[in-house]
Amino acid sequence: MRRLLPVLLLLLTTACATGDDAVVAGAEFQFVAPDGQVRLRYEGDERKPIKGLSGPSLMEEGRTISLSDYEGKVVVVNIWGAWCPPCRTEAPEMQKVQDETGPLGVQVLGLDVKEPSPEPGRDFIRNRKLTYPSIYDESGRTLLAFRGYPPNVVPSTIVLDKRHRVAAVFLEGLIATDLVPLVKELAAEQ
Repeated sequence: MRRLLPVLLLLLTTACATGDDAVVAGAEFQFVAPDGQVRLRYEGDERKPIKGLSGPSLMEEGRTISLSDYEGKVVVVNIWGAWCPPCRTEAPEMQKVQDETGPLGVQVLGLDVKEPSPEPGRDFIRNRKLTYPSIYDESGRTLLAFRGYPPNVVPSTIVLDKRHRVAAVFLEGLIATDLVPLVKELAAEQ
C-alpha cells in the first residue's frame, strides 16, 4: 500500500495537468477571493471578460436581456432577491447610481436570484420605483456567466468596464457613494 500511494498521487496530479489540447486558462473571468476579501478591484490586464450573460427580463415578459444590449457602457450587475433584507436597503442606492451616472454611459443591471416565481421580484421593483432592468434568474444559469462566483452571496455587485471585463467585485451590500466614484472613473476610460 505504501508503494501504491505515490503512484496514485502522481496519477491524480498528472490527470489535472494541462496538455496541448487544454483550453487556454485566463481568457475569461474566473472568480477568486484571495484571503476572503469582500472588495476586489481589477486593473488593466487583470480584467477578464464575461461571456454569455443573458436571461429573461423580470419586468418585460418575453424579452431577453443580454449584456450585449449595453455595448460600450459600464455595467453594474447587482445580485439581489426580494427575500433578502439587505437588498431592500441597497436597491434604492442602485437607483441613485443609475440616476447619477446613467447619462455618463453607466447601466445598472439587476440579477434577481432564488425567487420561486417572478412576482416577488416584480413587486419589489414596483414598490421601490426602480427603473433599471433586472434579469429573472430562478435557476442560477445567468449567474454562471461569472465562473466560480459564490451563488450564496446576496446582495453582491460586479462592475464591468466598457469592454464588459470585470473591474470590481463587492461581496457585500453597498450604498451609492461606494460605487459612484468607481463607475465615473470607468466611464471616463478610453
